[in-house]
Amino acid sequence: MRTSKISGFYKLGTEKRLEIVRDFAGLNEEEVRILGNTCSLREIADRMIENVVGTMPLPLGIAVNFMINGKDYLIPMAIEEPSVVAAASNAAKMAREKGGFQASSSEPIMVGQIQLTGVYDPFATKFALLANKDRILNIANEKDPMLVNLGGGAKDLEVRVIASDAGPMVIIHLLVNVKDAMGANAVNTMVEAVAPFIEQLTGGKVNLRIISNLATYRLARARAVFAKDAIGGEEVVDGIISAYLFAKSDPYRCATHNKGIMNGIDAVVIATGNDFRAIEAGAHSYASITGKYLPLTHWEKNKDHDLVGTIELPLAVGIIGGATSVHPTAKTNLKILGVKTANELAEIIAAVGLAQNFAALRALATEGIQRGHMSLHARNVAIAAGAKGDTIDRVVEILVREKRVRVDRAKEVLKEMA
Repeated sequence: MRTSKISGFYKLGTEKRLEIVRDFAGLNEEEVRILGNTCSLREIADRMIENVVGTMPLPLGIAVNFMINGKDYLIPMAIEEPSVVAAASNAAKMAREKGGFQASSSEPIMVGQIQLTGVYDPFATKFALLANKDRILNIANEKDPMLVNLGGGAKDLEVRVIASDAGPMVIIHLLVNVKDAMGANAVNTMVEAVAPFIEQLTGGKVNLRIISNLATYRLARARAVFAKDAIGGEEVVDGIISAYLFAKSDPYRCATHNKGIMNGIDAVVIATGNDFRAIEAGAHSYASITGKYLPLTHWEKNKDHDLVGTIELPLAVGIIGGATSVHPTAKTNLKILGVKTANELAEIIAAVGLAQNFAALRALATEGIQRGHMSLHARNVAIAAGAKGDTIDRVVEILVREKRVRVDRAKEVLKEMA
């Protein structure tokens, strides 16, 4: 009888773990070979996470045509969804006519949260904490003198009193400049270090001490102008603005609007070894920060009736530390980008998100999303049906022409070709 209760699985080597998984799932030798492929990670994979048996590769594409702040970039994007890289590249090409993308970002300030409970006078406690701000910052900075020497470190303190079902809580925000790192390790170390002093000072009990992924002090922004004649005329401009206003008014549409933005953003975040879950959480929280879920982009017309798009969102990405410094493909992708700071990377990512949103809205406002997506999706369907080599393109041509992009139809076409 097979069981998932396996003692000491983490102590085993990769090959032995693979054997156990093979026997449990009834995998054949080809499936074991595929699962056990560690690609460029080799032995590093077994050091990055627990219970490693292999890797899960993603296609890596290069988005072209991007000009950001007057500089040209080739942008690595790791994603499995068809048409994303092509759409971003096409949008960037259209943006070049009016100078490409203009981007900016704020300082890399991350928020470390400390939850203080069990105080009888929360507002007096708030004042006591603020009065001891310098002492708290000093304790935090003692934990990372290297970061401080680089110009970073704990810079400020905020204190909030919030209502909860368990009564008022005092929430302390430690604001830390993390420089070119994402910053989670540095911030978490600092908030843990100051917790005992905060308890001693207030008589309360510190519960959670952890970074927040709602990085409202670490924002990236991008702007682009799309000439009306370059994108299909003023009717297309109006259609895109109408689609944007639909998203602004309806959360069901807005979720898909923002998902399209994250198609581009996540692809670059993953390619550079950054934490796409943190970026997703921060982006969607920021979209809801007013109490209503809103688009991360804004679309309008200028005096020439050209389309103007802007985006603003928190982007806590780094170029040092974590997987960014370990993963060989991520390191190579950063070299392709040629970025010198985490802020520059964030600005690139914001521009990609804006380009992706433009491409999706333009497709929706004109030919519909499926036309451009269809042929690329059809390739995956043809391969899933068993097509190989030159046969793939022949099957794709038939599926797209018939507008029947389904695996069952692809199998029928393959039989007819045999």
